Amino acid sequence: MQSLQKITSRFIPLRIENVDTDQIIPARFLKATTKEGFGKNLFRDWRYENDDETKPKADFVLNQKQYSGEILVAAKNFGCGSSREHAAWSILDYGFKVVVSSFFADIFKNNALNNGVLPVTVTDAFLQQIFAQGPEDTLSIDLAAQTITIDATGAAETFEINAYKKTCLLNGYDDIDYLLSMKEEIEAFEAKR
Repeated sequence: MQSLQKITSRFIPLRIENVDTDQIIPARFLKATTKEGFGKNLFRDWRYENDDETKPKADFVLNQKQYSGEILVAAKNFGCGSSREHAAWSILDYGFKVVVSSFFADIFKNNALNNGVLPVTVTDAFLQQIFAQGPEDTLSIDLAAQTITIDATGAAETFEINAYKKTCLLNGYDDIDYLLSMKEEIEAFEAKR
């Protein structure tokens, strides 16, 4: 995984509540066994007419050229539904490093963290402040400080994250990398036994 410490980026506003994992990555695309290639099918049914890549839906935010960035800002209850890890894979493969929402489904949140995507939970009021920004505006997320800032206004909030997952994201560790980082301490403990 890549280390994630601080990020400042424009963002893509997805103003849709109750986005489930089948909307994030439709079940018909779950046949692959590696994480690569899922990004092209992110929100597939919302992005294209009749599943035809040559017919993008102009009103869907990922198809609007004025929006770009490594941060997806979603409305309340993002990642609900079935527990498919492929949802996190598709978000990461598309290029998002952070997803911001006022509520995440627990399984999605854990899958995101396990795959190097930072889910940032903010209050409903702060989420509305973010949505009020323009397409050129940026957000800054500082994982070490656990803060998210709307750069244009200076408004900021803190967010919670599991200490272990924070360490993993800051260092670019998966679970095995974390254990390997403690190799000397493990060997010293074993030598004392």
